[in-house]
Amino acid sequence: MKLFIKPGACSLSPHIVLEELGLKYDTEVVDLKDKKTASGADYLTINPKGYVPALQLDSGEVLTEGPAIVQYLADSQPAKKLAPANGTVERYRLQGWLTFTGTELHKTFSPLFNPAAPQEWKDFCRANIERRLKYVNEQLAGKDYLMGQDFSVADAYLFTVTNWTKRVAIDISGLPNLVAYMARVAARPGVQAAMKAEGLV
Repeated sequence: MKLFIKPGACSLSPHIVLEELGLKYDTEVVDLKDKKTASGADYLTINPKGYVPALQLDSGEVLTEGPAIVQYLADSQPAKKLAPANGTVERYRLQGWLTFTGTELHKTFSPLFNPAAPQEWKDFCRANIERRLKYVNEQLAGKDYLMGQDFSVADAYLFTVTNWTKRVAIDISGLPNLVAYMARVAARPGVQAAMKAEGLV
């Protein structure tokens, strides 16, 4: 398998999952501006959407969209329990967290990285992020991870996105459950390995 990434971007989430599962894989960095991979390939021939992540399977097939990729990976190694079994209520809770992270957090960060975005829009998005993270902080009360006491693919995604608060000066120090959670996830060997590989630590 090969995971196409941009260091520190949302592709860190499946990168973490690959490490947590102990799977064999390669990574290739993508220049998202020029749409070229590190080997010089036209990335649009791999993922016509033009963004990361994309996972090229050994069969040559390509999966896109982070939440789909991490569930595929988790389901390939069910004994690792990074996702509840398909068809269970807990699996739908996991999908709820993946959807929340993608729609309410991930996409709300996007304007903060866009120099052309109007300041009023950035301020609106920043306030929304702060409200959403307050909700996450409340949901983490008494839990080690989003789904309870066990790490899941939803944690890989939430950790990746919440880590962007450092880059846009959003202060989470007043959210003690979230602060403890971020430290707990960051300390995991799989997370450390993925972050080191991307030059983030």
